Amino acid sequence: MPGTDLRFQVQNISRVEGEGSLHLLVRDGAVAEARLQIFEAPRYFEALVAGRTPNEVLDIVARICGICPVAYQMSAVHAFEDLFEVEVEPATRALRRLLYCGEWIESHALHVYLLHAPDFLGYPSAVELARDHRDLVADGLRLKKAGNRIVATLGGRAIHPVSVRVGGWSKAPRRADLLALRPELEEALSLARSTVRIVAGLEGPAFEREPRLVALHHPGEYPMNAGRIASNDGLALPPQAWDQAFHEVQVPWSNALQSRDSDGLPYLLGPAARIVLDHEQLHPLAREALDETGALESIRRNPYRSIVARAIELVHATAEALDIIDAYLPPDAPAVPWQSRPGTAAWATEAPRGLLFHRYEVGDDGLVAAATIVPPTAQNQAAIEADIATFAPSVLGLPIDAATHALEQLIRSYDPCISCATHFLDLSIHHEATELVS
Repeated sequence: MPGTDLRFQVQNISRVEGEGSLHLLVRDGAVAEARLQIFEAPRYFEALVAGRTPNEVLDIVARICGICPVAYQMSAVHAFEDLFEVEVEPATRALRRLLYCGEWIESHALHVYLLHAPDFLGYPSAVELARDHRDLVADGLRLKKAGNRIVATLGGRAIHPVSVRVGGWSKAPRRADLLALRPELEEALSLARSTVRIVAGLEGPAFEREPRLVALHHPGEYPMNAGRIASNDGLALPPQAWDQAFHEVQVPWSNALQSRDSDGLPYLLGPAARIVLDHEQLHPLAREALDETGALESIRRNPYRSIVARAIELVHATAEALDIIDAYLPPDAPAVPWQSRPGTAAWATEAPRGLLFHRYEVGDDGLVAAATIVPPTAQNQAAIEADIATFAPSVLGLPIDAATHALEQLIRSYDPCISCATHFLDLSIHHEATELVS
């Protein structure tokens, strides 16, 4: 009926890390509003690091997330080392990539097998999926365990690692410590290659759009810790210069700041963006897996195919981890000497969910005076809302449960890390008659 608003409210989206809900306002058959509401209370980490030394900051920011603590440490440590002009040893650089590989493995395995696969296979959760496909879920857990072991070996513990320091490490691992990881990683590589074959055959909704993709790009390696900020429309900025092309905005329905490009438009980060922009830098085994799927174009255009992108990155991370271990020789010292200097420390690295930017103001006293931390989920929030607005009209005629599932599955395609809890879903629909003003 003309002049009637249809409101969809998805309370507490399930199988995402944290608390969020979805609000849709449909007016005369078109989506007038699509709001991904992040209502968890602010956590004040940018204030908590003020007055702290750089090494204290590394330990504090690791507590931001239990799934991707390494990402926060890596963006911070590279920012400080860039400002202080610290040159780390090649072995330290390789170890940091290995640490990041561990995080990518555990994070991607969690999302692919426990959070997203149930959508494609028709199960409400991984618990029900495990009842019928125990071996499948067990394989995912073995993959995750392999990633956790890397993080624990290098970082001192699997969650919130503690050994990363400006200039290197508090303690560098012995070669024997890393070689002990090989058998588990060889199995993980086999499981990762099988994962690609499994998820490439999963069918999701036939939804396509043309997103603006943003990721780091490095000519000699798949992006993790280094590279220029690139896009599919020609952007090329140093990793310190995120705020030259993007900015944060406050929206009234979210406690997370959103981000926009210089034209005020959304953009997309994450595995799909990396695969599209950086597939030529993939490990040969991962590139082979991508070519076998023939999924590059569908990864670019269909967000539901991001599960394939994550699986390919599982192959990359496990294969590169093995290569790093085989070539590893311990550094001469756990950390190189460094001297603080005042100024702005800024850097971007690639968290599992996309580009993560940190900026710190360091005073004459060597302490952090102010900080800005821009997580990938906050940056992706506007792109998620835009995709929901485009996709929603195709499912609004379905029964409530089916429409809810389709919209939740779309949100889970981005693996939003809202925080570290999982909740269940209620959907309520409200009809509201309004007088439209021309």
